[in-house]
Formats: sequence, structure tokens, C-alpha cells
Amino acid sequence: MAVEVHDVDVVEARRRLDAGARLFDVREQGEWDEVHAPEATLVPMSELVARWQEIDGGEQPAIVVCHSGARSARVVAALEQSGVPAVNLTGGMVAWEQAGQPVVRAAGAEDAQGEPRHEH
Repeated sequence: MAVEVHDVDVVEARRRLDAGARLFDVREQGEWDEVHAPEATLVPMSELVARWQEIDGGEQPAIVVCHSGARSARVVAALEQSGVPAVNLTGGMVAWEQAGQPVVRAAGAEDAQGEPRHEH
């Protein structure tokens, strides 16, 4: 029996995060190191079998993010099958950044306002 994966866009994800939901990033360490949401918790997809029980959205379904939304959709399906309520962040970190949400970049890659540094 296929599990239906529920998606949320960045606006809905932000609303849920502000209301206490938790964000889990399932990309690998190198991707995380390059850029990630400051409120996210890293649980790489490659470690999911050992660490899936760490994913808990609190009172709301956990929000799961990857680079573009494909890996996180697979993780959400697996979590739902395991009884862990979760939703997929449509468009992943690409959409998150495009929507102007805050990010943490590798050392020296952003200024104090979270904006990318532009060298002139």
C-alpha cells in the first residue's frame, strides 16, 4: 500500500516552524556544510535507517527538506510508513533560499544579515 506524501511550500513551512514544528534536513554532511536553514537538524538520508527515530515534529508533523524535494519526499514516505507524521518541503533548499528564508553558509560566505557576500 503506497503512502501519500503531503507537501508544504516554504510559506506553510515557515508558518509551521513559527508555530513549533521542527525541520529536518536529509542531505549529506557536505551539502549541509555548504548551506542549511539555521533551525534545521541534520539527519542524512544515508543514516536514516539508524536515526529515523530522532525525527519528531513535536505537536505537528516533522518538516523534511533536501536539495530540491526528491530525497525528502522518499524520506517522508518512509517515515509515514513507520508511523512518524511528516511532510515534504516542496522545492527543498532551492525554494527555501529563493523565498528569502534565512540560511547558514560555509564560513565567510554570508554577511551578518544572512545575505550572500558580494565581492566588488
